[in-house]
Amino acid sequence: MPDEPVKIESIEKITRILDALKELDHGGVTELSQYTGIPKSTMYYYLTTLERNEYVVKEGEKYALGLRFLELGEKAREHRELYDVVKPEVDNLADTTGEIASVLVEEHGRGVFLCIAAGERAVHIDSYLGQRVHLHTLALGKAILAHLPRDHVNEIVETHGLPKRTNLTITDEADLFNELEQIRQSGIAFGPGERLEGLHGVAAPIKAPDGDVAGAISVAGPSKRISEERFRNELRDLVLSAANVIELNATYN
Repeated sequence: MPDEPVKIESIEKITRILDALKELDHGGVTELSQYTGIPKSTMYYYLTTLERNEYVVKEGEKYALGLRFLELGEKAREHRELYDVVKPEVDNLADTTGEIASVLVEEHGRGVFLCIAAGERAVHIDSYLGQRVHLHTLALGKAILAHLPRDHVNEIVETHGLPKRTNLTITDEADLFNELEQIRQSGIAFGPGERLEGLHGVAAPIKAPDGDVAGAISVAGPSKRISEERFRNELRDLVLSAANVIELNATYN
């Protein structure tokens, strides 16, 4: 058996602190110590080091994530060749539908929003670039899962589980695999408010030139305003067309 990966305790603590700041928006030494279980004296040492290196900022007695992460995020996104190919299609899809268009990719078993565009009628939601989500909770994620190897999907489910976000979230493993099979056959995924109540999405996988799934593209909007018929027909066709254009551009660019 391969050796267990080495854990560097200081890096583990830093990631816990940064995750806490992301969840809390900001926090003082005591609050962050209680949230992470890291002793106050150690917490203060890490926070001052992070501040000195411009990764966090101090606002009074509170700390918050610094904008240096924005710079790093932009650089990381530039290295994903997919971004340059998908952005024009995501923008066009948002303009055409007036709704929210997005591209999601899988990384470490979670979905990561690579590109988001809002049309003129788009509702405000909590999604943002770089946000990590559970793949089973939205059409984008299911479109990706349906085209990943079964062993990889099993590993994702084992590692991250199937947590419930709304009453419509799939939390049963057998139900999930049944739906993934339907998505593979139809080439399209629907999400009837599984992550955010009232937000309906339709997504298609984006295949890489080698045939592997590279991500997924979707349109999402409020189910109260957009009819089921429009989701199943017009928006479905637009999403499939956008995915096809992206795949062709990725192949021949």
